[in-house]
Amino acid sequence: MRWRALPQPQATDPLRRRGLQRLVRGLLGLAALPVLPLWPGSSAQAQRMVSGQLLSLPDMLAPLLQGASALAQDVRLVLPILADNGYLVPVTVQVQSPMTPTAHVTHIYLLSQRNPATQMAVFHLGPWSGRAEVSARVRLAGSQKVVALARLSDGSFRYQSQDVIVTESACVDGS
Repeated sequence: MRWRALPQPQATDPLRRRGLQRLVRGLLGLAALPVLPLWPGSSAQAQRMVSGQLLSLPDMLAPLLQGASALAQDVRLVLPILADNGYLVPVTVQVQSPMTPTAHVTHIYLLSQRNPATQMAVFHLGPWSGRAEVSARVRLAGSQKVVALARLSDGSFRYQSQDVIVTESACVDGS
């Protein structure tokens, strides 16, 4: 049996190599564009993230109310006054409503005064829910006011707010 030498690899064409490098750089650059915070279509702008800034109660409610008024009644917001860890803060919202087909709660919104995204959660309810009560765990970016806003089937709004002191913040980055 006779051994043959394998063909030696030839030097690649420098133009081809540069072309491939440019193509890879371009693709990586395009892939990075949606995560840039200043990109016009970024989720941070779409959600109006304002990390670290304290919003006033009217600023928090205005996008949802769209000119309607909200009454500070019929909503019970339960969350700790002092939260050791902002990563898991338990929240319970109860709204007084008969939950009948003609009079019921349609939405419950949890709003944050300081989080990057003001709207932390939205719960869709109806007469099938039985009662207007939801529980969740939320992340809080420092001490702030938390608001529970309920939308009723007649188009009216009810809310309650509560201040919470957070010793270890969560979600402080707006990206």
